[in-house]
Amino acid sequence: MKELQQKLARLLLEKSYLEGDFTLTSGKKSDYYFDCKHTALHPEGSWLIGKLFLNMIRAKGGIQGVGGMTLGADPLISAVTVVSHLEGYPLPGFIIRKQPKGHGTNQYLEGLNNFTPGQHVCLLEDVITTGGTLLTAVERVQEQGLHIVAVMGVLDREQGGRENLAKAGFELQTIFTRQELLEAAHSA
Repeated sequence: MKELQQKLARLLLEKSYLEGDFTLTSGKKSDYYFDCKHTALHPEGSWLIGKLFLNMIRAKGGIQGVGGMTLGADPLISAVTVVSHLEGYPLPGFIIRKQPKGHGTNQYLEGLNNFTPGQHVCLLEDVITTGGTLLTAVERVQEQGLHIVAVMGVLDREQGGRENLAKAGFELQTIFTRQELLEAAHSA
């Protein structure tokens, strides 16, 4: 797993990590920006993310599907569902809209036909700053009767998200913190 993390770290730094002066979705200022979509939409990056998340999901046990908030989680969910199928551990996925469609079924969640109420699911997120997006996702998933047993992300910016999720009763597991990402990318 360490070798996969190192490969992913190098790819994330190459494709998704920028240093400078940025304003984040949370409104906070930052000296770096992390746009995981560039890596998650890269063939090797997608496979690495799917494989690492699937390893984390298997270690947790009892998870029957994955989902997350559009747009950041979309490629993560797809990566996990494809890798899970290839490895004989099939996990369906769902995507949470920011707003209901306004027509058709008018739902927040897409992919619900792959689930039944009460199933145990894992929420995925690319970058966690304050945890606000994940907390919104939690509400929408619980409204549909799914039971969230894990919350996972690619990068924890270590700016309160882990603590805010813990207050809501969820333990955040991530592939990297910023420091871990930088260390993994530069290790042999």
